[in-house]
Amino acid sequence: MEQRLSLVTLGVSDLGRARRFYEALGWQSGAAPDDVVVFFRAGGAVLALWGRAELAEDSGVEDGGGWGGVTLAHNVRSPEEVDAVLADAEHAGATITRAAGPAFWGGYTGVFTDPDGHAWEVAHNPYWTFAADGSVILPT
Repeated sequence: MEQRLSLVTLGVSDLGRARRFYEALGWQSGAAPDDVVVFFRAGGAVLALWGRAELAEDSGVEDGGGWGGVTLAHNVRSPEEVDAVLADAEHAGATITRAAGPAFWGGYTGVFTDPDGHAWEVAHNPYWTFAADGSVILPT
């Protein structure tokens, strides 16, 4: 298996609401209004929104509800951009679950949850840089 991630699918309770939330953050999808899955390009990967029950059935798992032990991350170029993204997310309907502030490892981070409770960390890591396409370049 190649070391890469192609797609993250978030199970959502209301596809229309979830789509409106991500579009309010500025994300764009080519999905038709009645599509049952909504795809967003996310750098070199894809973020998909799909009904939570359908995703659980398709994945062969029991949906116990609640947090699934995963936090997504959106890295940015500065602490000020962390603050701006968190403000945009809150304006779009997110809940800020951890206000932005210095991290123990030297960065600056905050966390929001989308309307379905999916956690997103917004982080500035001063040790990482970005390629022209926005992908992260890890230090060697």
